[in-house]
Amino acid sequence: MEISGISILSLVTIIVACLLVIALMVVNALVMVYVERKGSGFIQRRPGPYEVGPWGTIQAACDAMKLLAKELFVPANVDFFLYFLAPVLAFLPVLALFIPIPFGPFLTTLKVPDGVVLILAFAGFGLLANLLAGYASNNKYGILGAGRAVSQGVAYEIPMILALLAVVFQTGSMNLSEIVEAQGSAPWRWNFLCQPIAFFIYLVTLVAETNRAPFDLPEGESELTAGFHTEYSGMGFALFFLAEYANMLLVSFVCATFFLGGYKGPILDGFWWTFIKAYAVMWFIVWIRWTFPRVRFDQLLNINWKWLLPLSILNLWITAVVIKIV
Repeated sequence: MEISGISILSLVTIIVACLLVIALMVVNALVMVYVERKGSGFIQRRPGPYEVGPWGTIQAACDAMKLLAKELFVPANVDFFLYFLAPVLAFLPVLALFIPIPFGPFLTTLKVPDGVVLILAFAGFGLLANLLAGYASNNKYGILGAGRAVSQGVAYEIPMILALLAVVFQTGSMNLSEIVEAQGSAPWRWNFLCQPIAFFIYLVTLVAETNRAPFDLPEGESELTAGFHTEYSGMGFALFFLAEYANMLLVSFVCATFFLGGYKGPILDGFWWTFIKAYAVMWFIVWIRWTFPRVRFDQLLNINWKWLLPLSILNLWITAVVIKIV
């Protein structure tokens, strides 16, 4: 049976997958908050959380409960509809981005022929959410943070797309499962070695696209209080917080799929390889945050327009020439 061309089985699969992704987002946020706090403590030679639960393991869960129990305070003179739409828009579209990700050989929600296009298309909703949050808050820090978020996101999306496009050129397909299969199980065939420049560009841009330090200018605490979500509390702030870690997980899965062989591994291909590789990238993002200082906003844009963009165009041109010759 079909409804407007979509089978009932596919519809049920998508609904179940979305529920599982929501569960994964929540668990991922709890785990990564603990890992980040412990990791930053290790890097800075301090213990990190250790009072609540064994070695502080339930500190993140207690903080989440406290956050959800807080009153949702709405400032005066806000655009009521857009104010509440922004955090929802930051969180919900992320669900669609996980649909084409091949977690395992037989663990893909939908094998979309143009999965790359789907991911890049829905990724722009995060910028829209940040813009609406800053605009609707009627707060000068929110407006400045929203402007920074849009400028940064639009700038760094271009080299990110070109880096992924180099892999698409090499593979000859925009199907994520076919990109994984083309790399094979041998690590020396994975694209981080075949496309080292694209891999480097993607690592830099994924930090910028997730608004993480040293590229966290849209919400720089020392300058803008909290940037575009300054006026959000309780559940509204929780959705922005959850969306940030969900986007970190998403770009890590994309990195594992395009450059690290996805579910392929030296021993027994399976979904565990996808998660191991994705969380290795997540740890890289955490390590970068607690190692490098925040850059100025003009420096952030110069890194993109003067270095990453020309380098990504050159890499794409070299890839096209090599493919044509070979």
